[in-house]
Amino acid sequence: MEIRELRYFVAIAEELHFGRAAQRLEIAQPPLSRAITRLERRLGVTLLERTSRKVTLTEAGAVLLGEGRAILGAVAAAERRTQQAAARHPRLALAVKSGTGGELLAELLDAYRAEPGAATVDLLLCEAHQQQELLRDGRADVALLHLPFDATTGLDTETLYTEGQVAIVPAFHPLAGRSQVRMAEVAALPELPMARWPGPGGGYPEGPGAEVRNLTQLFQLIALGRTTAIMPESAATDLRRDLTTVPVLDAPPVATVIAWPSQSRLRAVADLVRVATRLRPAAPPPPASAREVPPCCDDGT
Repeated sequence: MEIRELRYFVAIAEELHFGRAAQRLEIAQPPLSRAITRLERRLGVTLLERTSRKVTLTEAGAVLLGEGRAILGAVAAAERRTQQAAARHPRLALAVKSGTGGELLAELLDAYRAEPGAATVDLLLCEAHQQQELLRDGRADVALLHLPFDATTGLDTETLYTEGQVAIVPAFHPLAGRSQVRMAEVAALPELPMARWPGPGGGYPEGPGAEVRNLTQLFQLIALGRTTAIMPESAATDLRRDLTTVPVLDAPPVATVIAWPSQSRLRAVADLVRVATRLRPAAPPPPASAREVPPCCDDGT
């Protein structure tokens, strides 16, 4: 297969319309149709079911769409990293979720800026689960991820710190007066169903909770009494006044990691990672779920 053919196929598979795909690719529709027919003939499979009314993907086409996106992303990443390696004034793109990072991010940027020969760091503020895509297609060189929520397949990582989790509830809610809760208690609140975040493909899991993409949306909906969430303690830094947090005793700890593509050979990335690991605390405080719970409070009261 040729890269050009993959680009053509991915455009059609995403648009599910030959006319719109041709317009997107800025080519005429007939050569686009011929290219897909040749590709199907060469592979010996049907990729698209075509009728006069619609275009749909076959099972084989769905597989090639996923593989094609990954290949095109890798090609784009290779082009960008090659050009970046030869740049006289290198730049790094650091992807972080909007509203996260806080003091760690500011401290990291300040410390790296003080390094001799430091590259210019461009911040890419993104929504949930976008960092991995940005890393894999080369738009980002490094990212701050949170485990176990973010996938790290194909990435190298260094853990910066580990923390516990808290439930975020409206300040007027009965749970707001509690010193601690358990996950089952938060999940059982009928009036505050757990918020739903998009998965790697952009779709949302089934459930009654509100669909959210960033912390601004989430906090607004929690304040309105529409949803709730269990999140890392650091995400609640400088929380708005109409919200409050309650430590969740049995929530799994969350690790903040700095991540970069395994194949990256950029010296600026290595320097930034080195600075980040130098800043991590020698003995981070234990997460809330691992702290000693007084016997009188073990029932959550």
